[in-house]
Amino acid sequence: MLRVVQRKLTAPIAERRPIILTAHGDERVDDWYWLADRDDPALGELVAAESQYLKTATEGLQPLADRLYKEIVSRVQLTDVTLPTPKGRWAYYTRTVEGLEYEIHCRRPAESALPIIDPPAGVTPATPVDDLEQIVLDLNILAEGTDHLEVGDLELSADQRLLAYSIDLTGNELFTLRIRDLTTGEELSDTLENVSYSLAFSADSRTLFYTRPDESMRPHQIWRHLLGTASDRDTCIWEEEDERYFLGIGTTKDLALIVLQAESNLTSEVRLLDSGEPEGEPRVVEERRQGIEYSIEHHGDEILVLTNDNAENFAVFRAPVASPGRDHWRPLVAHRDDVRLEALDVVEGFALLHERGHASTAVRIVDLDTGAERVITPPEQAGSVFLAENLEFSTRHVRYASTSLTSPLAIHDHDLDSGSSKIIWRRRVPNYDAGAYKTERRWAVSDDGTLVPISLAYRADRPAGPGPLILHGYGAYEISMDPVFAVNRSVLPLLDRGGCYAVAHVRGGGELARGWYLDGKLAQKRHSFEDFIACGRFLAEEGLTSPELLVAMGASAGGLLVGASANLAPELFAAIVAGVPFVDCLTTMLDVELPLTITEREEWGDPKDDRDAYWWIKSYSPYDNVRAVAYPRMLVTGGMNDPRVSYFEPLKWVQKLRSSHAENAERILLKMETTSGHHGPSGRYQAWRDWAFELSFALAAVGTTDTPVGAGPTTPQP
Repeated sequence: MLRVVQRKLTAPIAERRPIILTAHGDERVDDWYWLADRDDPALGELVAAESQYLKTATEGLQPLADRLYKEIVSRVQLTDVTLPTPKGRWAYYTRTVEGLEYEIHCRRPAESALPIIDPPAGVTPATPVDDLEQIVLDLNILAEGTDHLEVGDLELSADQRLLAYSIDLTGNELFTLRIRDLTTGEELSDTLENVSYSLAFSADSRTLFYTRPDESMRPHQIWRHLLGTASDRDTCIWEEEDERYFLGIGTTKDLALIVLQAESNLTSEVRLLDSGEPEGEPRVVEERRQGIEYSIEHHGDEILVLTNDNAENFAVFRAPVASPGRDHWRPLVAHRDDVRLEALDVVEGFALLHERGHASTAVRIVDLDTGAERVITPPEQAGSVFLAENLEFSTRHVRYASTSLTSPLAIHDHDLDSGSSKIIWRRRVPNYDAGAYKTERRWAVSDDGTLVPISLAYRADRPAGPGPLILHGYGAYEISMDPVFAVNRSVLPLLDRGGCYAVAHVRGGGELARGWYLDGKLAQKRHSFEDFIACGRFLAEEGLTSPELLVAMGASAGGLLVGASANLAPELFAAIVAGVPFVDCLTTMLDVELPLTITEREEWGDPKDDRDAYWWIKSYSPYDNVRAVAYPRMLVTGGMNDPRVSYFEPLKWVQKLRSSHAENAERILLKMETTSGHHGPSGRYQAWRDWAFELSFALAAVGTTDTPVGAGPTTPQP
């Protein structure tokens, strides 16, 4: 079937000569460079041909994909409600309704009873479930007539009368900003096009701040908009010319200050504006210094500062609002060599910290009067704990969440006076017995002797011996793949078939504090791939799987991870699922016209001006290191509207992989989304079908298609 696809495009492709790319005295021949030209008519032909080929090649998978979809859906509480979070006189929550793709955002009086979990018969999405509920925003209505809907931001005005929200209908992450009057349900006339992420209202709820992106999708401007006026009267209050920095904006929890922030991958600068004086001049907390990151929260007449200044794993300081600069910072929480302070929150009288170290997380609560600390750790060894949504500043209760690969999300209420905690909400998961599954932490040994943590899940009654195993990884930007119970990408169908699911916490992520990240970026990036391969080999040596049963999975930078690992050890994996993979990284990092390239250089290196960076990126770039070997089966995904990893990266990679070993070309499949971007389909049923397809590919690749053990009954779905 692939030969038919190639013959169809032989003529237009043959007319396009290879491009020779030169840098630092090195020449690379790129046969598929032309695919970056959206105006080339052959591009559309190729994408259409790939879509048809995928459909034909996977036709036999459809029954399995349908079964998996039903199994996934059977473990979802389709009509459900989240725990309401109080904010002033209101409590906010979301509802889902069976058959509908999107959430419904609601509120009710904070002192009222919990919302009805299962709406009465006859209640439509636009109808409140009872007299107390007010529908704030029904995403299902916004999505009518569209194939895609993503929400960028939801921001309440200080008086909670207005809701500013931004939506994207294409997946390109350019948003339309609208404002709704929650007392009437009417939309204001204010509509702003082509805005980026982050919003903030002034204290009087009459001024709204927002960001705009430049041509490379970098939010480089902060604008001030007076409600009721035309957008051409808006004022730009900050334009960031340094292309390494993204701008963002928000408010402190007590709503006293508007926080304007510039951030690169390594450096930050914060400016503060009195929320009651929206036309005032922002004040710099501390001028940017290369490599110094910081963020702030407000408490009374002080700010709290979370920073890595002379503290690789970050420390917390306090300073007067009137003189917030570095010279006035006083220590609150000291730096530790083995624990990274990741996030700072605050309630009246207490600092709340999320921290990470030793491949685990914790919540630290610090009394601002006495300095006394209490630490909350996960209930399970291979579990996660993190701060939940805490919208109130004046409160004596703090919420945190716990979960693991096998334990659904639970929300805990922590009493600041007594120090006691209790579970006040747990995610409902139908047809699921947590006791039937196990999770644990294991450690592999990488090439240089470094111990690499693995989070593992399987059924307690799993047969002994090698079985199918999905090994998932990411390993970049200091982002950690915490072990959490997945709903939209449930791995229970795999576990119920005797398989295992494993997360490889490779270097480049943040699982073992900042040093773990630094040892997997720039010139040390190869450690990420070595760690991932070591985890795969370890799991095979332990008898949990074998190369014939091992599937590697990763998306975006995780797609780079699995792509590079496939080049280094193609014999280790039976299959690869690479989602929107960053695989043509050398060409992308050389092209300053592409979105994000300049800012990304602090993560990957600058191959244009730094000869060493050129060679280390070339040494692992999946596209540049394709070899004439028998690669594992591959399912590669992309998005035509993706602003983060351009569509042509996965498209080029697939063509080159096929041409490297034409006799096995049918093993390489491409699924290109034409109506979405980096995050794929936006609706929940769409996302479940998408995941079921990926899972069917993975299971079929290792010969596991049989009926699962212990799967619950299924619910017919649209």
